[in-house]
Amino acid sequence: MCNSCFSERGSKQSVENGDLLMPKFDADGLIAAVVTDVASGEVLMVGYMNAEALQRTVETGEAWYWSRSRQSFWKKGETSGQVQTVHEILTDCDQDALVLKVSVAGNGATCHVGYRSCFYRRIVRPETGPLRLEKTETEKVYDPEEVYGKN
Repeated sequence: MCNSCFSERGSKQSVENGDLLMPKFDADGLIAAVVTDVASGEVLMVGYMNAEALQRTVETGEAWYWSRSRQSFWKKGETSGQVQTVHEILTDCDQDALVLKVSVAGNGATCHVGYRSCFYRRIVRPETGPLRLEKTETEKVYDPEEVYGKN
């Protein structure tokens, strides 16, 4: 692993206008990563990376994340074949969030529920009652039980 991939946090000026990567990880050591399709720009998912997951991603060119629920690393697509090849990584002005532009192998899906994108529902406001969710993707790309087995 690259021990000097990231620079120490510098001044506000150097973070916002400099040319060194100085990621700001949160109190849990994580940084949010918005994942988009490199060709279409569609948002596919949001994941979290710690320093090592970000290093692995940079070094391998394939997306690695930190699972907050399992407290472990996971390489996207390791089980499903939906490996995310990273074409570009962007950071925001504060260097506390990332955007990964990826292409997805296998069936092209990202969501473990079976849809292409994890964002397959939108919030709708009915005239009465609680907010509802409406699907924006009507067909699943694959059957998760065939890929992951029963949960």
